[in-house]
Amino acid sequence: MSKGAKKAIIIIAVIAAVVLLLVQCGAGTYNKMVTMDEDVTSQWAEVQNQYQRRYDLIPNLVATVKGYASHESDVYTQVAQARSQAGGVVKVDEKILTDPQAFARYQQVQDQLGSSLQRLLMVTENYPELKADQNFLALQDQLEGTENRITVARNRFNTSAKTYNSFIRTFPNNFIANMSNFEKKQYFTASTDAQSAPKVQF
Repeated sequence: MSKGAKKAIIIIAVIAAVVLLLVQCGAGTYNKMVTMDEDVTSQWAEVQNQYQRRYDLIPNLVATVKGYASHESDVYTQVAQARSQAGGVVKVDEKILTDPQAFARYQQVQDQLGSSLQRLLMVTENYPELKADQNFLALQDQLEGTENRITVARNRFNTSAKTYNSFIRTFPNNFIANMSNFEKKQYFTASTDAQSAPKVQF
């Protein structure tokens, strides 16, 4: 074998080794992005579950309060409207996570529902018999637990989304992310009238 042929074989072997190394690194990065994306999706599902739990508690809570405070019709109407709006968006496709406008609308609807529940629970201050009702107390405890779970689920989602977003936007990961259509996820933010979970302790 000639000296030139040996040199060509060495160059080809080095190029092949570099290409193989790049492919392995790229595949590893891609697989990590997939895993992180799945984690964000999983955390999103947990947020959805907790919102659904709150949504399901509302009719029983309203019915119990109505039994003692039937003339508070404005509050019941507000709760019903907020629940109706939330009903259309409680379970939504995960594509909302990469659409800032849709995500903002989703959060606004959920915040409105939380605010209407706060108003409903404030009404109970005027009805001592209601605050002593065992059914109401049980529902109040369930709602308080659900609001806490929503806060925890949202925080976990934000943490997962931040980790994912940071990973796909750093160099050189951003090249693989752009080629593979990995998009930045949205975050939950505190709204001006929903800085904390509704107060349900009396």
